[in-house]
Amino acid sequence: MTQTIPHIKDHTLIHLIGIGGCSMNGLAQILAARGFAVRGSDSASSPFTQRLNELHIPVTIGQAAENVEGADLVIYSAAIKPTNPERVRAKELGIPELERSVALGQLSEGYEQVVGIAGCHGKTTITSMLALICERGALDASVHIGGYTDFLQGGTRVGSRSLFITEACEYVESFLTLRPTLALINNIDNDHLDYYKTIDNIVAAFRKFVGLLPEGGLFIACTDDPRVQKLYEDFPGNKLSYGMTHADFVPGDIAYDALGCPSYDLLQNGKKLGRIALQVQGTHQIIDSMAAAAVALQLGAAFADIAAALALFQNTRRRFEFYGERAGIRVFHDYAHHPAEIAATLEAAARVPHGKLWCVFQCNSFTRAKTLFTQEVDCFNQADEVLVPNIYPGREQDDGSVHARDMVAGICAAGGRALYIPTFEAIRAHLDAQGRPGDVVVTLGSGDVYKQTHTLL
Repeated sequence: MTQTIPHIKDHTLIHLIGIGGCSMNGLAQILAARGFAVRGSDSASSPFTQRLNELHIPVTIGQAAENVEGADLVIYSAAIKPTNPERVRAKELGIPELERSVALGQLSEGYEQVVGIAGCHGKTTITSMLALICERGALDASVHIGGYTDFLQGGTRVGSRSLFITEACEYVESFLTLRPTLALINNIDNDHLDYYKTIDNIVAAFRKFVGLLPEGGLFIACTDDPRVQKLYEDFPGNKLSYGMTHADFVPGDIAYDALGCPSYDLLQNGKKLGRIALQVQGTHQIIDSMAAAAVALQLGAAFADIAAALALFQNTRRRFEFYGERAGIRVFHDYAHHPAEIAATLEAAARVPHGKLWCVFQCNSFTRAKTLFTQEVDCFNQADEVLVPNIYPGREQDDGSVHARDMVAGICAAGGRALYIPTFEAIRAHLDAQGRPGDVVVTLGSGDVYKQTHTLL
C-alpha cells in the first residue's frame, strides 16, 4: 500500500524535532510568517534557538515524548532517527510526519519564483550573498540559508511571498523535493560518497535537479567545472554561464588588497557592467560573488545595488571565521571538509599576512577519510604544517579500516608536511611550543572542530 504523504497546507499546529538545526530553524521562521502555529524541540540551545525565542517561536530544550502532543504535523530533520522519543510518540498518536527536505519542497510551492542554489561547495556563501542583496533593498525575497549570518541573526530572511531563494542541498538527493524556476549549479564533486557511492550517481542527481526546471525556467552554471559544463551543454532550455574564463559572466582586471580580498570588473559577454570589491579572502569568492550577481541581475536587481551589497559582505559563520588570538598567533576556522574546499580555503589563508601557516584538519567521516584523504593528498600543500587529530565519527562507526595516521601518510606522500596529534589539547601544546607571534592557524572540518577550535585559544 502506498503511504499518502501529508502536506503542510492541510495542518495548523506544526512541531519541529531538531528545530535548532541550521535549516530547520529557518523552516520554522518561514512557516510562522506564513501563519502556521509553530513550535519545536532540540537537544541543546544555540544561536539558532535563541533567535527563535526572540521571535516568540516556542522551543523546548530536551526531547521527550510529551513534546509532540497536541501537534497535528511533525517535521523532523535527517539527524532525527525513528527511535527518537518524539517520533515514537507521534507514531503512537497517529500524527503525520514529514522529513525536512520534503517540507521545504512543499513550502516552496507557494512562491511564483523559486531559486535553488546548488553545488557541492559554495552554495551557502552564494545564498548568503543573495540574502544581503535582498536585505540591502536590491531585491525582496524570502531566503533560506544552511548557515548563520550575522546580518540576519541566523539563516533566514522572511520577505516577499512571490520570490523564494534557497540552498538546494544534494545530500541524500534532498534538493529533488524543490520545484525551482531558476537553478544554479556551482560545482559537482565526489562528496557524500557514503550515500552516493560513485561520482556518476552524484552527477545523475544534479542532472535530475536541472530537469526539475519548467519550460521557460533558467539554468545558471559555473562552466569552469567540467561536470557542470557537460550538464550545461546538454541542457536544451534557457541558460547562462559564469566562470573565470569562457563564460557569459567573467571577471576582468582582478586585483587583491593587502589582506587577500579580491576586486574585479564583472563582464557580461565582453561588456563591463562595473567593478565589484569584496571584503572576503580568496579567489573562490570571485566565483561565488559572480554567481550571486548573475542570479540577482536575472531577478531584476541593478548592478550598482548588487555591487554595493557585495562590498559589505562578510563570511557566514564557519567560513574563514576569525576566532581569536593567542600568544600573537591568529586562529581562523572554516567548514571546509572536501579537498577542493580545503585547497580554496588555504589559498585564501595564504594571502593573509603570516609567518608560518598552520592547518589543523579534523576529518568527520571514516568513509570520507578512506576515499578522499589517504592517497597523495595535495590540497594541504599551501600550509607549512598540517596537524591531524583523530577522525570524528559523524554518522558512522569505526570499523578499524582507516586511521588519522593514514591521512597523514597521504598528505606527506603528496609533498605536504603533516603530523598526527590525537587530541586538540595536545595540538594546543604543540602550537604553544612550536608557534611564533605572527603565525596563522586555520582549523578545518565539518565535525565538532568548530567547538574544539576554542581549545586552541
